[in-house]
Amino acid sequence: MPDARIARLQAAVPTLQLRTDPADLAHYGVDWTRRWTPAPLAVALPADIAEVQATVRWARAEGVAIVPSGGRTGLSGGAVAANGELVLSLQRMNRVLGFDPVDRILTVQPGIALEAVQEAARGHGLAYPVDFAARGSCTIGGNIATNAGGIRVLRYGNTREWIAGLKLVTGTGELLDLGRGLVKNSSGYDLRHLAIASEGTLGIIVEASLKLAAPPPATRTLLLALPSFEGLMQVFQALRARLALEAFEFFTDRALHHVVAHGAQAPFDAPHPFYVVAEFACEGEAGEVAMLSAFEHCVEQGWVEDGVIGQSDAQATQLWRLREGITESLAPHVPYKNDVSVRISAMPAFLEAAQALLAREYPQFDVVWFGHIGDGNLHINVLKPADLANDAFVAQCERVTKLLAATLQAHGGSISAEHGIGLVKKPYLDSTRSAAEIAVMRGIRRALDPDGILNPGKLFDA
Repeated sequence: MPDARIARLQAAVPTLQLRTDPADLAHYGVDWTRRWTPAPLAVALPADIAEVQATVRWARAEGVAIVPSGGRTGLSGGAVAANGELVLSLQRMNRVLGFDPVDRILTVQPGIALEAVQEAARGHGLAYPVDFAARGSCTIGGNIATNAGGIRVLRYGNTREWIAGLKLVTGTGELLDLGRGLVKNSSGYDLRHLAIASEGTLGIIVEASLKLAAPPPATRTLLLALPSFEGLMQVFQALRARLALEAFEFFTDRALHHVVAHGAQAPFDAPHPFYVVAEFACEGEAGEVAMLSAFEHCVEQGWVEDGVIGQSDAQATQLWRLREGITESLAPHVPYKNDVSVRISAMPAFLEAAQALLAREYPQFDVVWFGHIGDGNLHINVLKPADLANDAFVAQCERVTKLLAATLQAHGGSISAEHGIGLVKKPYLDSTRSAAEIAVMRGIRRALDPDGILNPGKLFDA
């Protein structure tokens, strides 16, 4: 039987595109976690801000929860609709709305893919420098809602640094215009920054003004093979001191194993325990000399055993594939993912403690490490054995995640570096935030969403 609430929504917003087919509900009701069974009421695909506002007002009147949806590439269950919520997908709101050449601001709708934003910026001779492997499928609205970081945080920072303004529809259907592109605006609270990383719990992002940067300099890409975990931070410090680093990424031999099995080319004849992909600005002969000097220093110190320098854009792309292809290569193995961060100065001590913890608690599992060492962010992927039931696997992983959260707390770290809290990390939020902070966050949420209809159950319970 058709749900009467859906009929009332269609009557209230006649132009709104609605989908109730079971295949659509299953497709739009989950993100990359794939841990929950999707069960949304329906999927709404608004075409403009007015339709978003009208849908929110209907939801408030009907008492229906809304799950905002972008590219659904998240890894924390933030876009899951498993309890009869209305999925509000922004995929039709995917256009570039304007460009201001004086302020270097590109205004876009939230459903536009990150890669399309980057292409639009290049079309104006500029760059939108936030970048990660899911660039073709993730959307700018989701990037903002989780303050996504990625592979170039070392040079350019997180998404937050590139948001000049936002338009946000609150839980009452009101439209807020936040930031407005002003470089300086010391007139009270900056609500724009509250909306960033709020995971759809404070409002629905319906428009974003993005700051653009000058085109990046010419760069070179270097792949290094390391004999031990302990040398990782020494290599980072040596390269940072000698080169203008754009990115510094590491991964383990197990990560390389899976990427090569997925179709990438092995970079060395012999295996090594750890690898680093570094990208750095390199202009002329002086840049080449500095690069070779840095490499030779690391080899002389015993921190590096081998290396490959990308001699062309094609070779650089092949080297980057070894890092960027990890997530895709692990997907068939049902990974349980940890996305954690500590201050860079705390990284050596945390690495030692975390490595000991996981070796002790996961002796029977394939554990794949990779991450953005240059900004203190690690991704820890635990792969499910084929003969282990998923519920039992998740239960074991959650027990260890609780121990990992305590280790992070002891080192002043965060249980979520860039994927958000969502459903997956919610039980561990108090390892990162104090009770007083969480109480303040709840108060802010009530102010912008008094009925609690926006992405309920995510981040924390009401």
